[in-house]
Parts: sequence; C-alpha cells; structure tokens
Amino acid sequence: MITKINQITAKTILTKTSLPGCDYVVNPYNGCQFACMYCYAAQIARWKHPKEEWGTYLDVKINAPKLLKKELEKLEKKYGSKDFGIIWFSSVTDPYTPLEAKYKLTRQCLQVLLDFGYQGEVAIQTKSNLITRDIDLFKQFKKLTIGFTITTLDDQVSQFLEVMAPPTSLRLQAIEKLSKEGIHTYAFIGPLLPYFIKTPESINKLLDRLQSAGITEVWFEEVNLKGPIKHRLYEYLQKNNPKLIPEFEIADNALYRQKMDEIIYNCLKGRNLKLGLGHVIYHHDLPKKSAK
Repeated sequence: MITKINQITAKTILTKTSLPGCDYVVNPYNGCQFACMYCYAAQIARWKHPKEEWGTYLDVKINAPKLLKKELEKLEKKYGSKDFGIIWFSSVTDPYTPLEAKYKLTRQCLQVLLDFGYQGEVAIQTKSNLITRDIDLFKQFKKLTIGFTITTLDDQVSQFLEVMAPPTSLRLQAIEKLSKEGIHTYAFIGPLLPYFIKTPESINKLLDRLQSAGITEVWFEEVNLKGPIKHRLYEYLQKNNPKLIPEFEIADNALYRQKMDEIIYNCLKGRNLKLGLGHVIYHHDLPKKSAK
C-alpha cells in the first residue's frame, strides 16, 4: 500500500480532549499507515482527505515539536504548574506509524516534554514494535504508561484486519522488552473481535499470554459498528471473507455486549490485572468529561 506523504504546518498540537483516561492528546501525524479495517479514526481524520483511502496518506506535522514547546509554556503560565493531567499519544493516529522511523516526530515531542520538565503523566498507545527505540526516553519520565492494542494472538488474524500493522507476535515481544526495563505497560483489547474473541476459553488464553509478557492492566472495548465504520469494514469483509459479516452483525446489539461483559468480568476474577476505567468500554456510552 503506497503512502502519499504531505508535510504540513500544524496550527495546534496539544489538544484538550473529553476522551476518558486522558486530558490532552498529541497527534504528530494525521492519517495512519496501518490501515486497520475497523478503525474509527479513518472517519475522524478523513475530512481532510475525503476521496483517499485510509492507510494511503499521511500528513506529517513537521512543526509539531516546536509547537508543542510553545503550547506547554502557554499552559504553564495559565495554570502555574507543569502538570496538566494525562497527555496521550495519540487519538487519531498511531504515534509509531512506520514513517516515524524517518521523521521522529513522536520522539522529538517526547524529548520536548522531558526538556520542559513535565510533571504529569504521559500515556502512549500503539500497535508498533518501533516503540522500543525510545526506551531511553521512557525511563526518564516520572509517570509514563505504554499501551499496546492487542485484538488477537493469531498473526494471520491481526494481519487480515490490521492490514499493515506489525503482527501481534512482534507487539508481544515489544511488551516483554519494555516490561523487563521496568516500564508500565497495558493491553488495549479493542475492538473485541466477533468470532475470534468471544468465549471464556479465547479470552483466558489471551489474558494468560498478556500476563506472561508482563501486562498488569487491560482495557476492553466492544466493537463499534456505527455509520461509515461499518460500511468500510463490511465492504472489505464482503471481498475477502463474507462469512464473517453475520458474526459482526450478531455482535452489534446490547444483549451480545452484556454477555461479553459478563464473560470478561468472570475471566478477570482471581487475576492480578487492573481493568481500565473499571468497566468494558462501549464507544457510544463513553462519559463526557467537563473541561477544566
């Protein structure tokens, strides 16, 4: 899949958010090379690229590090503090998309936070083993958490739905490496893939492997099949594996989600695993946070 690269100058980089679990987001890129078929960001980011396929373009915000420095200094003056809550990389892109190896915008932004002396928490979520490149920076933060999206233990499944993302096996290796360095890691199991992850056996097997890799916290999110997300996914499945469409249809109702929630809570019993937000996430039930 060919990526069209657009070097752009952003107007802002540190954005206040109502997403649960964070206060600000940093998106060094717009677009994502991984082209995951279930990705909600495909619709959010597409307003700048209405005719381009998700995964074929990447806007590189070349001024992101300098802009971040200015915005941090502005917030420090406003709040009289170097702690603005949790800053999350990233909400509509993977901060370690393959071209991060060349542009290093995520790394540069992390260095800006270190040079600023940020006292709050930094959170990162990715599907890429490239993240291990920056272990030297991670170990310098006072509060830092790294999350990996893990939807399956099967590399064939991950490469089918997360088309250009590194396979799950490489993500697990990265988790193990980070955990050995004493860096707190969590797993984001979302979306919960119908057919593949739906039984106590499949969930327990997944949790066993994550814990063996060093994971101490898990987040679960039900599949989001609303509007354009559903259309894009089903169009892909129709061409490549139409037998999966009824499985996703079955998953798109409240009773299915309730059953899955019960299975997950039972599988977590007796495990030394923290559940992110304390409950299974469903996108349309996310609480809205009031602005500071």
